[in-house]
Amino acid sequence: MGAMVRRLVFVGLVGCILVLWNAHADHDVVVAQPRAPIVVTRIYTGPDGQTHAEQIDVKLTPGGGSGELSEMAAVTGLQFRRQAPNYFQDWHPAPRRQYVITLSGRGEIELAGAKKIPLGPGHILLAEDVTGKGHISRGVGNEDRISLFIPLAER
Repeated sequence: MGAMVRRLVFVGLVGCILVLWNAHADHDVVVAQPRAPIVVTRIYTGPDGQTHAEQIDVKLTPGGGSGELSEMAAVTGLQFRRQAPNYFQDWHPAPRRQYVITLSGRGEIELAGAKKIPLGPGHILLAEDVTGKGHISRGVGNEDRISLFIPLAER
């Protein structure tokens, strides 16, 4: 009977090792999957004088230990902004080339042709429509919108 118990214990241990090994291998597969890109909505003035929008992916290269880094952008400052839920700014161009990152709350910008771009938490906007008709900005929802302005240095 002692040999039978030892055999059962051995088979049980091997089974546990295989289950743990398989779980580890599955984890490696999940980690190896490609990451979602960092997406920026860029608004700019087209030749028609109207503001247009495009989605661009931030180019990243390995660096910073276990992370990835973009190229360094030259900036001139950083400014926080709080706007009431019902804010409204009629047609206006951006005051300067700048990143606008929504931290909390919601807003939207409207372009010619009634195209609306939602601005929620984590949304990154690159405003480069410094000439022309510009865009409309408005609050959406019932909470203040907190955003971060990061002006870019002149090229």
